[in-house]
Amino acid sequence: MTLSQQETTFLSTLASTRKNIFTFEEARVLWGESSRTANALSRLARKGWIKRLDRGTYLIVPLEAGPERNWSESGLVIAPYLVKPAAVAYWSAMHYWNLTEQIPRLTFVQTTVRKKSMSLFGQEFRFITVQAGRFFGVCEQNLDDRRVMVTDREKTLLDAAARPDLSGGIAQLFPALKTAASDLDWEKLDAYLETWGGGTVVKRLGYLLEKAALDLPGIEQRLDRWREMLSAGVPLLEPGSQARGPIVTRWRLKVNISV
Repeated sequence: MTLSQQETTFLSTLASTRKNIFTFEEARVLWGESSRTANALSRLARKGWIKRLDRGTYLIVPLEAGPERNWSESGLVIAPYLVKPAAVAYWSAMHYWNLTEQIPRLTFVQTTVRKKSMSLFGQEFRFITVQAGRFFGVCEQNLDDRRVMVTDREKTLLDAAARPDLSGGIAQLFPALKTAASDLDWEKLDAYLETWGGGTVVKRLGYLLEKAALDLPGIEQRLDRWREMLSAGVPLLEPGSQARGPIVTRWRLKVNISV
């Protein structure tokens, strides 16, 4: 459907700033009073030039969508606009960093607030709530000139060790650790483990790193430092699987699957 001059100016102004997702408040700056803004956005939605993502958040449908105005943005791009704060995480972050070839069905989003899973434009989003002290390691990246907020490689591996069930399991984490080894900032990962407080994540990562037998500078000293973080208790290497298999006392870990 055709656009008025004001509507064209509005969309082109946003496009000039490379904003394909915008909020009601950003629109109000351009349209003026709230009622006028609401009416303008309602008209643009009916015409198929914008889509409502969530309350007060909209997606611009680009020209290349064609006359039917069918368009769906990447879930990685949409995610940060559905909840605040937000970071693409777990299996989705592993795929973003090319640490797995498996494409998750869901877009996993880490946040510090509670939000129900939702479906949008045929895409599923699952929100994982963590304590504020464990929401860190988030970086801004670009995906086809679109802004993406994602956990960095180091935090992605740490999260995958904490929640293998959200990250494809240990079967995905073990090769991901080996794949990422040459690109990791190991000192940053050390600091992240200190921030996290060690626990189960250091047991799983330490065991897998030792199992991988990678030729890394100072790896023995690093593993020694990690073992100093070990807590009491013997968790499973793969949570959710049967609790059978040997206990590796060196890492205080029950190895219930083979890697």
